[in-house]
Amino acid sequence: MVQGERMAVKKNQQNLFLFEWAVLTYAAFTLVLMAVYWRELVNPMSMLSGRAGVVAMTLVLWQAYRRWPSKLTMVLRVIGQLCFLGWWYPDTYEFNRLFLNLDHVFAGWEQAVFGCQPALLFSQIFSSPVVSEMLSMGYVSYFPMIGAVAFYYFWRRYDRLDYAVFVILASFFLFYVIFIFLPVAGPQFYYEAVGMDEIAQGHFPNLGHYFFNHQEMVCIPGLEDGLFHDLVQRAHDAGERPTAAFPSSHVGISIVLCWLAWEKRKGEQRAWGLFVPVAILTLLMFFATFYIQAHYAIDAFAGLLTGTVMYFLFRGLYSLLASNKHRG
Repeated sequence: MVQGERMAVKKNQQNLFLFEWAVLTYAAFTLVLMAVYWRELVNPMSMLSGRAGVVAMTLVLWQAYRRWPSKLTMVLRVIGQLCFLGWWYPDTYEFNRLFLNLDHVFAGWEQAVFGCQPALLFSQIFSSPVVSEMLSMGYVSYFPMIGAVAFYYFWRRYDRLDYAVFVILASFFLFYVIFIFLPVAGPQFYYEAVGMDEIAQGHFPNLGHYFFNHQEMVCIPGLEDGLFHDLVQRAHDAGERPTAAFPSSHVGISIVLCWLAWEKRKGEQRAWGLFVPVAILTLLMFFATFYIQAHYAIDAFAGLLTGTVMYFLFRGLYSLLASNKHRG
């Protein structure tokens, strides 16, 4: 199957790669949603222009590669799509704020499972500056980890680069589809809206459409003067929205990266120099998600499961699609 994938990549190197088709498929899917909810969307023209920009960039970089086929133009195609992930994420908020918020349900489940709110208590129990900075470091390592895994495939397994980026991007977009239809803002927004005293007493009111017009969030717990804590706070201030809490895509994508780093071909050694740090940072990421109140603990556990499912799902789908290209 790997040999078939190699031949498919070589045969179709002048066509769009499968990771680009994943992007265009998600863009088309959300365009259909925009058409359905056009009158209710707050920023439809901005959303439309953003999608036009993604499509234009994809086509321009594709044509540049066709004219000057090289590793440089290939890596530009990859970097372009990975950079746009920062735009696609808040875009989910434009859709899910149209639906009734479900945080009261998930906070209630959290209470039922753990008998408390880990996102409320974890940072209080483990208030050490060292713990705060270690977990914040794990959280801000998210995009560097994605870049490291993609670079590894570019540098060491170039013929599998399309595969690795496809699995990463397809997993992201499936998470985004879930976030669109499952409007859970997460503790940092829900706790701020309800009030910490109410949360501590186990009161989880239904906020309905509250987050349609509200984006206020709590200050992130931890070492306020810490370097990594500051980086997390800056990132949240710049682009966070009351969306995308369940399941945790930070944990899920990190698990996908672990699986990609774990892969090896017959006769090869595992890339321990990549897998070990990615696995350690993923562990820190897991706890950081509810330490900084970005997620409920059940979000993080769900991320472990969904990340693994998505890895095997899109690994198999890539093999199927690549084989069909080869036969075609």
